[in-house]
Amino acid sequence: MSTVRSLHDVPEEEPYMPPSSNSPYFDSSSLATASTSALHPSSSSSKSSSSRSASLKKSSSRLGRVSAESLTSKRTLSNVSAASVATTKDGKASRNGNIPRIRSTPRLPHERDADDAPSAVMYWSRAPVYGAIPQRNMRGHSVTLLDNVAWIFGGCDDKDTARDMYCFDIDTMQWSHPDTVGDAPPPSRAHTAVIVDRQIVVYGGGQGSTYYDSVYVFDTSTRVWSRPTIVGDIPPPRRAHTAVLYEGKVWIFGGGNGMTALNDVWTLDVSNTTEMRWEKITTHGDKQPTPRGYHTANLADHFMIIIGGSDGADCFAEIWFLNLKTFEWTLIDLPENESYKRLSHTSTQVGTYLYVQGGHDGSEYTSDVKCFSLGKLNYESRPIYGRPPSQRGYHVAVLADSRLFFFGGYNGMTAFDDVHLIDLAGSAFLPQVTSFDIVL
Repeated sequence: MSTVRSLHDVPEEEPYMPPSSNSPYFDSSSLATASTSALHPSSSSSKSSSSRSASLKKSSSRLGRVSAESLTSKRTLSNVSAASVATTKDGKASRNGNIPRIRSTPRLPHERDADDAPSAVMYWSRAPVYGAIPQRNMRGHSVTLLDNVAWIFGGCDDKDTARDMYCFDIDTMQWSHPDTVGDAPPPSRAHTAVIVDRQIVVYGGGQGSTYYDSVYVFDTSTRVWSRPTIVGDIPPPRRAHTAVLYEGKVWIFGGGNGMTALNDVWTLDVSNTTEMRWEKITTHGDKQPTPRGYHTANLADHFMIIIGGSDGADCFAEIWFLNLKTFEWTLIDLPENESYKRLSHTSTQVGTYLYVQGGHDGSEYTSDVKCFSLGKLNYESRPIYGRPPSQRGYHVAVLADSRLFFFGGYNGMTAFDDVHLIDLAGSAFLPQVTSFDIVL
């Protein structure tokens, strides 16, 4: 007899708590800072923004000198850049004001990144972003990639849940905040978003104790939100589920509804984005995954691949394959030393590999990368140089050309707005491998 478990006590749902004195991350000075920040929220924000503003001012000044020496007619541009820095002197504090935080020049990567980044191997770096930087930190948001532009929707920070859309240009590293119209979703986190042609289909999610079962469509060309007509039985409201697109249908698995974790499978026919039909799928197999949320799902060939997740009590390391033609589940047999528990991580397909990054292992957040081979059905070790992001989960990732981009996240105390990337370098050929067989 199965035990019904709640998703309330997964790490993302826990109240704010500083690390205990037994934790390897405990530091008395950071604890003092965290305590001060809790009493005076603007304190840490001010310090962070002062550091950021100083960095921006130094960068703009350096660019201004080069501009003046090379071509005096560009002094106007230098003045505009300096003015932009001055308007953002309050940094993150401006998020609570009326002045958008706009960076006119890209931030340069940390000098150490170059030292640890041999050109023949994969390496980490922090993206030198600029433009209309999001006015909030990001966790539980969604990302979809279209024409080398990452569309970020929703998510939450330490205070609020968002309903706006941001765009990040992969080629220029520039943020923008497009104006949208129409029937937009309510503030949402832990929802799913899938690209269908040039439209983004958003399903589920929630805010606070509220869980959604609604479907919204965003047209990236017209910037218009709409709600399609829905027919058929509707799945229970949920968040922390996953979605993949296969043969004109969005396949939904798992999640939680606030009372229990789920392990059901549904399809949403999106061949007509103005009228969509739900259908519950009856799956089979010698074993089937237990209810879970905050797992990942990838589509490879005609398989939906589920990695990890949590039912609120346990954190899972399992890797499941669902055959979308026969509806049969298969559990991959992994050796104990290749069993990596994960929830709130990312899993991104790069050719014949799934790059599993970050998340929570049931004990603590991590920043490491595990590469799962879809051909050999095991994990392989691949060194990645440079400076990885800090430990975190509830972030998102996309593959663009030969680079993996990671946006935001949360470490149990702080949500982030940064962008990091892995340059595949010597492994840049991997995304070009699109034809291969999966033998279970």
